[in-house]
Amino acid sequence: MARIAGVNLPNEKKIEIGLTYLFGIGLSQSKKILKELAIDPNIRVKNLTEEQTNALRQKIEKEYRVEGDLKREILSNIKRLKEIGSYRGSRHAKGLPVRGQHTRRNTRTVRGNVRRSVGSGRKPAAQKT
Repeated sequence: MARIAGVNLPNEKKIEIGLTYLFGIGLSQSKKILKELAIDPNIRVKNLTEEQTNALRQKIEKEYRVEGDLKREILSNIKRLKEIGSYRGSRHAKGLPVRGQHTRRNTRTVRGNVRRSVGSGRKPAAQKT
């Protein structure tokens, strides 16, 4: 089991997909890393040699901001927006969409699936006995 940046990569996945389990690395970056290190993207994580695993670990830790560091940076950026009183910061504070989406209909996932129409939260009528 390969462990990179504090994350265990799943053994049965191809390494190309396995690297995307790291927060901050998507499929395109994964392909780019494997191409630079000359590792076959179709090889399974469990079949990686120790040298390949070490090369991946060193490359990712040196050149890419992943997991905790990236999450910390994102949170500090949001905190900065709130502190300077920007519009985007106020949207983050209120838990509303930040990037200009309409909120009349389509933001249920951001708002926690709150339904604010007349009949949406109503309990079913009592049954006749």
